[in-house]
Order: sequence, then structure tokens, then C-alpha cells
Amino acid sequence: MFPISSKRLRQTGSAFIVAGTMMVAAAFTADAFAEEVGQVGVDWLGNDIVVEAVHDPDVQGVTCHVAFFDRGVIDRLQKGNWFENPSNNAIECRQTGPIVVGDIERGPGGEEIFKNSRSLIWKKLVVNRIFDEENNTLVYLAHTREVQDGSAKMSISTVPLFQAPGTVKAELPDSQ
Repeated sequence: MFPISSKRLRQTGSAFIVAGTMMVAAAFTADAFAEEVGQVGVDWLGNDIVVEAVHDPDVQGVTCHVAFFDRGVIDRLQKGNWFENPSNNAIECRQTGPIVVGDIERGPGGEEIFKNSRSLIWKKLVVNRIFDEENNTLVYLAHTREVQDGSAKMSISTVPLFQAPGTVKAELPDSQ
């Protein structure tokens, strides 16, 4: 056996702690384009409803507000499920400026524009943008993606791309 120095053991242990902390922090970090705009306490256990503004990265002038439930520490300790939040969510999207549509996905599955971890590793709140070409409308779908047993809880919002008085006409790039 080779003796392991206590200095080497401390260095290795510290490296594992730093790596673990970074992985946990990354799992709970939302995408950069979400901004918390509200937080409402719903009970004395510290449970909150959080509201975030999400700007569509490829469609200027559209902002979605996503609401989700964030469990407090007391509730987590009481129920024993420390690392997971419920799948419940709500979304509402509106025109907040002149709409300028960039190069967006036009397929039936749409394109993921936002995700936020709802558990330590496996569950994410996701917003997909789907272009309904026939109705000239952007459809935003909020749902929870899980590795196993996907959730049926979802919310939907639409933004029509018609020219309303006082707005700039939304021009879509030609499909390729």
C-alpha cells in the first residue's frame, strides 16, 4: 500500500466538494434570458409562486410571462422530497414591441426557447415556440420534461402576427 498524505486527501476532497457545488448550482440555474418579475408567498411554509419574464431570443417584441410553484424549505423537509418542485406552470405571451421574426423553426415540434430546472437533475420546465403558418400565429407551449413518466400538465399562449393599428408588420424570413 502507498500511504496517502493528508494534504493530498484534503485537495482531492476539496475538488469533489467544488465540483459537486458547481453541478448543483448549474442544475438550479435558469437560462440567461429569464428575469424574475414577481414572487408571491402562498402559505406560512415558505412556498411561493414565482413569475419570470422570458424574451423570445428569435422573435423581438414578444415577451412571455411564466409562473411556477417554488417549494419552501419547511415544505421540503415535511414531505421528504427535498430536490423537486411540482410540475404546475402557467404561461401568457404578448406583443411588447414591434415584432421582428428571426430565423425560427417551422416544423411541427417547434423550438425550445427556455428551460428551468424543477428538480436536482431530471425535471425541467420548458417553453417551446411553434409556428402555426396557416393562421400566422406563434404558439408558446409551457410543459414539464421528465426522464420518465412525462407530465400532462401544460399551459399554452398564442401571439398572432397580424398588423394591428400602431404596430409594425411582422415579416417572416423565407422558409428554406
